[in-house]
Amino acid sequence: MRPFLFAILLLSVALLQAQTPAKPEASASTALLLKIDGPIGPAISHYFSQGLKKAQQSGSSLVILQMDTPGGLDTAMRDIIKDILASPIPVVTFVAPSGARAASAGTYILYASHVAAMAPATNLGSATPVQIGGEGPSEPGTDEKPPAADKPDSRDEKGKEGAKDEEDHRVTPGSAMERKVINDAVGYLRGLAQLRGRNVEWAERAVREGANLPASEALDNKVIDLIAKDIPDLLRQLDGRKLRLGASEITLATKALTIEKFEPDWRTELLAVITNPTIAYGLLLIGIYGLLFEGYNPGAVLPGVAGAICLLLALFAFQVLPVNFAGLALIVLGALLVVTEAFVPSFGALGIGGLIAFI
Repeated sequence: MRPFLFAILLLSVALLQAQTPAKPEASASTALLLKIDGPIGPAISHYFSQGLKKAQQSGSSLVILQMDTPGGLDTAMRDIIKDILASPIPVVTFVAPSGARAASAGTYILYASHVAAMAPATNLGSATPVQIGGEGPSEPGTDEKPPAADKPDSRDEKGKEGAKDEEDHRVTPGSAMERKVINDAVGYLRGLAQLRGRNVEWAERAVREGANLPASEALDNKVIDLIAKDIPDLLRQLDGRKLRLGASEITLATKALTIEKFEPDWRTELLAVITNPTIAYGLLLIGIYGLLFEGYNPGAVLPGVAGAICLLLALFAFQVLPVNFAGLALIVLGALLVVTEAFVPSFGALGIGGLIAFI
């Protein structure tokens, strides 16, 4: 009886081992390649989050984020950075190809990455936060130099005092809200620089002064870790590099890694177009003026329908509404428009608007 039970036990263990999905060696020898090419918005942050999940599920040992961006929304940028900081897989951000840039939000993402790399003839910087649609008005008198003191001082003393006043004025320009936003951005980027051991002083200059650096100077100033011509060159230089991942230190083995691309689907590409800050701002204006025109001219129908749809899309693009809530609102709006078409003669405007809202 005992040999029989022992045989059953061995058979059970063998079956469990066969059913347990072991991590294949091929998965561990792959690097997942993500690409950001354009403004950063909620669609891009969702794409990056999905890419990290795929890398974890497939057992990839490295995530490479190839980036060329003029910047984007602060909320989407912070979502990407949170994912990078929480990632159990090292994330290498590579500003490429030559001629690309990591401006504004891209600079923050580059600083947050475990390894920051750039191709030749690329640049980063211009990390000063700005308002969509232009800068807001400053407080009265903040754009003017403070009046000089009426004291009988020498010329040198007046010069020193004037220089000090100008320096103090440069440190805190603009309105109270602008100073709060800039100081918040400075503290955020400095914290990322301290975490990754990168140049803290230049990080502050990138925010306060909008400073920029080409790849070669960024490497000399310890803003980035390396310069690579392309992905194969990047993998060669990363091989054997030690970096901090959470509470442990790991050594990268990247020489024999196979690159696996994670392309955005059609839905992400469509939402990326809608959430482009320029297009989103246009949708917001169309939405507001469309509803205003409908309010001043009841029965026009078309401006109100177009305004409602554009306004909901703009609220999603600016991350005021999450994608699920924006989709639900569009579905409800589409249903209301289609039902209203049966009772209100609109020559098809309500019905077509309802179908567009559904789509």
